[in-house]
Amino acid sequence: MTTRKHTALPKARTLIEALPWLTRHHGRTVVIKFGGNAMVDEELKRAFAQDVVFLRHAGLRPVVVHGGGPQISAQLELLGLESEFKGGLRVTSPEAMNVVRMVLAGQVQRELVGLLNEHGPLAVGMTGEDARLMSATKHLADVDGELVDLGRVGEITAIDPGAVRALLDDGRIPVISSIARSSDDGEPSGVFNVNADTAAAALAAALGAETLMVLTDVEGLYEDWPHSDEVISRLTASQLEKLLPELASGMVPKMEGCLHAVRNGVRTARVIDGRVQHSILLEIFTDEGIGTMVVPDPDPVPAAGPRCAGPHGTGTHGSGTPDTTQGAE
Repeated sequence: MTTRKHTALPKARTLIEALPWLTRHHGRTVVIKFGGNAMVDEELKRAFAQDVVFLRHAGLRPVVVHGGGPQISAQLELLGLESEFKGGLRVTSPEAMNVVRMVLAGQVQRELVGLLNEHGPLAVGMTGEDARLMSATKHLADVDGELVDLGRVGEITAIDPGAVRALLDDGRIPVISSIARSSDDGEPSGVFNVNADTAAAALAAALGAETLMVLTDVEGLYEDWPHSDEVISRLTASQLEKLLPELASGMVPKMEGCLHAVRNGVRTARVIDGRVQHSILLEIFTDEGIGTMVVPDPDPVPAAGPRCAGPHGTGTHGSGTPDTTQGAE
């Protein structure tokens, strides 16, 4: 009996240490962009699904947004279609768009929904087309100063999160493929391939999420890559904006997504190493974390207003409390 108690004690301590984070995040929405090695490694996929289900049972409201680059490339090759990239984005012909749609909604999403639902009837798959969740227009890439047409590659113009909120209110875990409907009413059947990092950031902002988490194949944002592998653990929106021109092309959409999120109401955005099992839980429920966290710029210190005598002596002019609310950007 004594041995059993000693064996269980570390588990109890771990749970108690997580209590402040559980309290802080209870009832909050967390948008997670699923990608990188976590999408193709079987053990990492299973660990990811366990993390997401844990968040749901711990009282959070997780939403998963995914792409599927490796799977799309493999299917295109199987069909004899070439994978071409310009400006870091996949050139998506109408034929390639059919493959993108099939792979994302019919393969990647189905597998992830299945892994989540091994733990109960929780996950519901949808794409950005469903209930007009994501609308987009054609995106032209800037390649060496020239705008290049990438075909069916889209730039998000609007998010209608009503269906996602309904699923969350019903206790479900939405799993969303990064495909958007055309915002051009003259093209009712048009769909676009949308960068999953960008889609996750836009959805996080529309939902007023507590945090956006982007899984990558690196430890986070490096201080001085390639000269140093020191990871920046925390930076503000303005600090990130200054760094953007210096980043490697693969990190740009992820960090631009983080910047968009925190400047549009999301409290924190995090880039974390998806190669580490249970990285989501480590990032949310520990002091150390394992990635880079982006936070909004601090509110400016309000200027001291004229003071006046209130019913209980002197106080701030007007309402009695200084207005430190940050305006919408």
